[in-house]
Amino acid sequence: MSDKEEQDQSMNDGPSKPAMREALVAAAFELFLERGFEQTTIDDIVSLAGVGRRSFFRYFPAKEDVVFPDHERSLAEMTEFLESGSGEEDPVRHACDAARLVLRMYAEQPSFSVQRYRLTRKVPGLRAYELSVVWRYEHTLAAYLRGRFADRPDGPLRADVIAAAVVSAHNHALRTWLRSGGESDWVAEVDAAMGFVTGTWSDRPAEAAEGESDDVVVLVASRRAPLWRMVRGIESALGTDARQV
Repeated sequence: MSDKEEQDQSMNDGPSKPAMREALVAAAFELFLERGFEQTTIDDIVSLAGVGRRSFFRYFPAKEDVVFPDHERSLAEMTEFLESGSGEEDPVRHACDAARLVLRMYAEQPSFSVQRYRLTRKVPGLRAYELSVVWRYEHTLAAYLRGRFADRPDGPLRADVIAAAVVSAHNHALRTWLRSGGESDWVAEVDAAMGFVTGTWSDRPAEAAEGESDDVVVLVASRRAPLWRMVRGIESALGTDARQV
């Protein structure tokens, strides 16, 4: 595709942008699995996807970024979720719930997530890149917890330790699920992992289980609304903790 053709397409590609982005990811992984990550060039990817180089760099700064195409969105959703708290909720539980969003992102595309896991195990450069992504999640959680523990003498230390614990527990649940080929119960895995963190670090006792109710709740939400926002709506309607939804 010539630069002129690509420029003409870019002027009219509003609705097709997600499709182009997905096409680049699909082409990249097809080549990575066939040839190997190091042996695949960006030119190879755009050729298979049927677009120009400028289209690739419009979505991905480097070849490594195409392996982790969903983390920017996931990090933004985590940040928004953390900031959405009222300030009255248990900060440790809130941080754990934020981590659940990340594992849910992986679970939305199990085949892709398992392929990526297997690929990153083989490529040292991708493992290093993945660690930098994990650090950003941990940094975001620590920043939130530092704000919540600002009035404690040990606030900064507590925030950093708990953030690291949340990320480690999340990664344990994620790896368990990925090693199963995406077949195990990821909800049970992350519940157990986050339960360990809250049981260890939360200052608030677990809420007593309440009796079952026959109430019916109908939630109306935009299809584009993030899942955590819908869960928050259910929690508000029930007046309880709906993390298991």
